[in-house]
Amino acid sequence: MVLFLNNTGTQVTEFLIICFPGMQETQHWLSVVLAPLLVLALGANFVLLLTIRQETSLHEPMYYLLAILSVLDIILCLTVIPKVLLIFWFNMKTISLAGCFLQMFIMNTFLPMESSTFLVMAYDRYVAICHPLHYPSIITEKFVIYAAIFIVFRNFLATLPTPVLAARLNYCASNVVENCICANISVAKLSCGDIHPNKLYRFVSVWCLLGSDLVLILLSYCFILRAVKRLQSGGAATKALSTCGSHLILILFFYTLLLVFIFTNKAEKKAPSEVPILLNVLHHLIPPALNPIVYGVRTQEIKQGILKLFKYQF
Repeated sequence: MVLFLNNTGTQVTEFLIICFPGMQETQHWLSVVLAPLLVLALGANFVLLLTIRQETSLHEPMYYLLAILSVLDIILCLTVIPKVLLIFWFNMKTISLAGCFLQMFIMNTFLPMESSTFLVMAYDRYVAICHPLHYPSIITEKFVIYAAIFIVFRNFLATLPTPVLAARLNYCASNVVENCICANISVAKLSCGDIHPNKLYRFVSVWCLLGSDLVLILLSYCFILRAVKRLQSGGAATKALSTCGSHLILILFFYTLLLVFIFTNKAEKKAPSEVPILLNVLHHLIPPALNPIVYGVRTQEIKQGILKLFKYQF
């Protein structure tokens, strides 16, 4: 294993993830927060999936989309957080090249998939409020299947070059990753080659995928707000906004945390290096923990389904 810079051209066979460079002696205390959040995120999402599966009244497109979101949340959590906790608890800092690039691929693919799911859910709410009479004929189970295919293939094809470009680099210098995860640039900058193509593609793909999703989501909600203003009944307007409230809260939190991470990462000379690393870890944990809770609290049908699930089990 190569740990530090060398001039012999020795090839790196594995990476050493050190998480927070300036907090090596105290970083394990973060597990006091991360471990309960992981249990909460996994538990809440599994409960939501079981509720949607067993409650026949939830066998509708809107809830199928929510189930897709839960599956993505679980995968993102399990890809990142267990490895971070192993580093904190057992000092298991090494990761193989294949494992590192696999983690990079999953993170770079499933995060935009979550963004695309929010986009499809925004379209679902747009049709429900702006074209309610056509909703049953437009938002069908077939629509959910097509949406799932779109979510998977669009993001798979767009993000696949990111780990491929990183994997083809020649790693013959340091293998110390100053991050908690195998982030693209954190790994690529350890190579002996030119990483400008990696940086350029990463920048373009992120802003094209997440940026376009955010613009279309905001556009959908502009149409929704305009339609709500035209409603004559105050009760109908309140109900329409209530159906979108939980969705909008989670979307704003998802993109706000992501944008804060991006800008603090760009301003690394002004912000401590630990800040973007921590935000990156939290972005794979807090939204997955919040998504099922917010929907469970704000959606009456889901709340009733969860109560029936626990009543049936216990």
